Amino acid sequence: MNKCYVFKNNNTKNQALNYISSILGLNTSLMMQHTMSLAFKKAHALHITKHSKVIIFSDCHRGNNSYADDFSHNSKIYKHALDNYCDKDFTYIELGDGIELWENNDFSEILTSYKDVFDLLLKFHDKNQLYLLWGNHDMVFKKKKNVSKILGSYLDKNTGKRVPLFTDLSYYESLRIHLDGFKQSIFLMHGHQADFFNYHCWKLSRFLVRYLWKPLQRIGYKDPTSPAKNHKELIRVEKRIKKWIQHHDNQMVITGHTHRPRFPRPDELPYFNDGSCVHPKSITGLEIVGLNISLIKWETITSKEGKQKIGKTIIEGPTPLHLYLGRE
Repeated sequence: MNKCYVFKNNNTKNQALNYISSILGLNTSLMMQHTMSLAFKKAHALHITKHSKVIIFSDCHRGNNSYADDFSHNSKIYKHALDNYCDKDFTYIELGDGIELWENNDFSEILTSYKDVFDLLLKFHDKNQLYLLWGNHDMVFKKKKNVSKILGSYLDKNTGKRVPLFTDLSYYESLRIHLDGFKQSIFLMHGHQADFFNYHCWKLSRFLVRYLWKPLQRIGYKDPTSPAKNHKELIRVEKRIKKWIQHHDNQMVITGHTHRPRFPRPDELPYFNDGSCVHPKSITGLEIVGLNISLIKWETITSKEGKQKIGKTIIEGPTPLHLYLGRE
């Protein structure tokens, strides 16, 4: 059975979305199949070899370290993991929602809160080992000019001058990882391509999150438009992705968006999900090393002696990629 790893979320109803769709007479399922196909066709190509080492994370939702910043409680774990991967010469792929630009409209506050993290990402960028996709929460990066405007430089408060940050940085909607000797590629996207409201109506969803759900978060309400916090919407998104895979010769797909890790057996539909970096007290991701794939978790571990340290656990794998992709 396809394994899904569920981390605690508060489920809420999403009746409004169904109501809107019915009024407009939209076949949202068909629309999202087309949206995923377009993302597949224009995916940026990345070639890897048996010597390549890749770490895939998503849904960091790096915020401004306020009460609404879900990343703050895992920031030390994430930085420790990132340090480890940088030292070991991994290529870093982030499948969207890396920067929380729905709840926050001022990137300078986010940069100030996590300057050490962005400095590490800059190291990957300088080595040409950084690949970033945009999700619904950072969909403004769909436009190249916004990438340059927001991430190209920042104001140094000490000198009052602008300082370069990420120069010549590219954001993509999707990636296709190609491997020599394999029949198929690996298709990577954020996953909101299967989520009508958070893809085609993302500006409305951003407005609701920023001015309605964020204030209500103080008293315990969760955003019902998010599949990570709405089980019915999560299942709907996963079904659409599975349907697309079935109609595209069992194309291997890796997404984020739902925050629910997935690691199928080789005899199941090759639909993977790296989870998120905002689980309670842990982050999850996917590693590709030596043409094998693994689902991993980084967390704070307490020893028998009561000492705490950050460590990595392999949840699933490593499993040879050729079992999902086939050999030529």
